[in-house]
This record gives sequence, structure tokens and C-alpha cells, in this order.
Amino acid sequence: MEQLEVGQVVAERELRFTRDSLVRYAGASGDFNPIHYRDDVAASVGLPGVLAHGMLTMGAAVQPVVDWAGPERILDYQVRFTRPVVVEPEAGAALRVVAKVGRVDDGSARIDLTVTVAEQTVLGKAQVVVKTEG
Repeated sequence: MEQLEVGQVVAERELRFTRDSLVRYAGASGDFNPIHYRDDVAASVGLPGVLAHGMLTMGAAVQPVVDWAGPERILDYQVRFTRPVVVEPEAGAALRVVAKVGRVDDGSARIDLTVTVAEQTVLGKAQVVVKTEG
């Protein structure tokens, strides 16, 4: 952990969301907004399809860093939602996460996440600060 260099890739992963994933997340979170499971409702409000929950996307995107660093080392995590994640009925959605070291400070490092679906960024300024000492 103490030998981190700016630009170093520390984690990569592809995660798949399915409509089943959305239903399970809705049950766990209590967010039963029908835009997350009904095509007709999503279309009626002008959306391109059923969308993954923002917090599901955010939580899934940080998991490769948590697995790499350990949950006890996560000091801060922030994102900006830039594009919705459309989850197709059959194909679902493939979320690709690449985690690179963006900055190294005394005792911590900023890990920058590139989070894409179909090569389009869905989270902007996705940054995780991890403790590097101790």
C-alpha cells in the first residue's frame, strides 16, 4: 500500500446488473420507485428505459477498491451521477470499473474511478480516499 504511484491501476472489474439485481436492491433499500423495474413507467416520464438505482451503481463501483484496500482503509468516497444506467430486460447492463491512483499524500491516497457502461461514463469525479499507513 505504501508503494503506490500516480497512474497505477489498483483494481479493475466488470459487474453485471440484471432486472433481478434491481428487484433485490429495491427490497434491500426500500426504494420501490417503478422506474427501476417497469418499462412503461420509465417511458412515461421520458427515460430511455428501466434505470439502475443510483446508490446501487455507486456502491457497486467502489467495491473493487474495498476488496483491494479493505473496508477499514476507506476514508471518503464521493461521486457525481453523470448518466443513468439503463438495464435492458434480457442483456442487463455491464458496469466497468477501473481504479487508478490519482494522488498520493502522507498517510492517504486518492483513487480515481472510471465507471462506464457501453464505453460511456456514468459516474463523474468518482474518488475514493484510502488510508495508506497503519
